[in-house]
Amino acid sequence: MRDGTPRIAVSVVSHGQGALVARLLSDIAGFCHTPVQVVLTVNKPEVLPDLTFPFPVSVVRNDAPRGFAANHNAAAAIIDADVFCVVNPDVRLTADPFPPLVALLEDQDVGVAAPVVVGSRGDAQDSRRRLPTPLNALRRLVARPRAADERVDWVAGMFMALRTATFRAVGGFDPGYHLYYEDCDLCCRLTVAGLRVAVAPDAVIIHDGQRTSRRRPRYFLWHVQSALRFFRSPAYRKLRTRMRERT
Repeated sequence: MRDGTPRIAVSVVSHGQGALVARLLSDIAGFCHTPVQVVLTVNKPEVLPDLTFPFPVSVVRNDAPRGFAANHNAAAAIIDADVFCVVNPDVRLTADPFPPLVALLEDQDVGVAAPVVVGSRGDAQDSRRRLPTPLNALRRLVARPRAADERVDWVAGMFMALRTATFRAVGGFDPGYHLYYEDCDLCCRLTVAGLRVAVAPDAVIIHDGQRTSRRRPRYFLWHVQSALRFFRSPAYRKLRTRMRERT
C-alpha cells in the first residue's frame, strides 16, 4: 500500500464487447473514488471505443482467444496492486463497491470478497451459493435458479475481489475449466486453505444473468464438462469430507 491506500487492479476481458467495457469504465470513473488501474484483455480482434479515463487502462490483445481463467491469470501476473478484482464487462455500477470489499479483505481470514448482485430491475441474482453437489448442480442447470443462498460457500465470477498475494498463492484460476466453475473451484481451494468467502452487504452491483448454457448446446456441453471436472477435483472431495464430518 502507498500512504495507507490499497492499490486496486481491475481485470476485464472483452469478447467483442468494447461498448460494454466503455460503459463499465465510465461507471468506475463516475461513481468510484477509490484509485484503480484497469487491465483490459481483448480476447478477439475488435476496434475499441475511446478509453480515455482518469485512471490507467492497459490493453492486452491476445493473438488467439483464451479462456476465462487464462485471461485473468495473465492479468494478475502483470499488475502491481494490493487487491485484484475480476469484473465482467456487462457489470454496471451505481456506487463505489470497492471500499466495503477492501474492508472485508483487511481480515486475513477472508480469501475472496464479493458484492451483492442485483438485476437491472433490482431483483436479487443468485450470485452467492452453497457448495454444489452433483444433484443440486443438475437442478440448477435445468431449472430456474432460486434466490441467493444465505450460506455462502462460493460467489459467482462476474465480480470477485481478492488480495493479489492470495490469488497468486493459490495459483489463480484453474485454466483446465472452460468458461464454467472457475469461480466455484477457486472459492473451494481458498476454503480448503483455511480462508473464508465473504459478501459485502454495502457493495451492490448490477448484472443480469445470461443463462447461455440453457440456450446454446455448445455452452451446455462446456457447463457439463466443467461440472464433471470440479466434482472430481481433490479440493472438492476434501471440502465435502470436511463438511460431512462437521454434521
